[in-house]
Amino acid sequence: MGYNVAIDGPAGAGKSTIAKLVAKEKGYIYVDTGAMYRGLAVHFLKKGLSGDDKKAVIDACDAKVTIGYENGIQQIYLNGENITEQLRTEKVGNMASKTSVIPEVRAKLLELQRSLAREKDVIMDGRDIGTNILPDADVKIYLTASVETRAKRRYEELSAKGEHITLEKIMTDIKERDHRDMTREVAPLKQAEDAILVDSSNMTIDEVVRTICDHCR
Repeated sequence: MGYNVAIDGPAGAGKSTIAKLVAKEKGYIYVDTGAMYRGLAVHFLKKGLSGDDKKAVIDACDAKVTIGYENGIQQIYLNGENITEQLRTEKVGNMASKTSVIPEVRAKLLELQRSLAREKDVIMDGRDIGTNILPDADVKIYLTASVETRAKRRYEELSAKGEHITLEKIMTDIKERDHRDMTREVAPLKQAEDAILVDSSNMTIDEVVRTICDHCR
């Protein structure tokens, strides 16, 4: 049985960055569940679907999303094609947020996530890891930050990639995504009762990593 660390939190809280660093420090396998939903989102966008067309999205769930590792770094494959470089656009993120509320989409990826956790020492981040996917995780963290902080981080990340989007638009998108994630019927975003709250608004990355590592074996 693997040793499991669950990190949940809203969009832009730095879950992926922190989880990768903790994984490196502790020797765990990092599993980015959000990237798996983004993998399906890429598939839906390639088919020209709208995230609001639930029936069409469900019908398109026959795509195969798998995880691989190259030099210790997680890669996402869609029907055998490595699409990792396509995952981090706002368009894909928004499609993933809309379609991840659909039960059939969640069921598609749930067993793959749990099987990894059963077999390996993993750190997994997402919206409902500690509450739904790994309810018996050895350590649960709820990582958050203010909307302003998260928007600024996202703005700097996208600007560095040459994407042109205003800070105000990012703040609006984050607020809408928070509302969607927290009010969805299936596995809404919330802090597990036994999760440790970490607010990174005024913390450095190293401070957050050290705080979480201190709670892990």
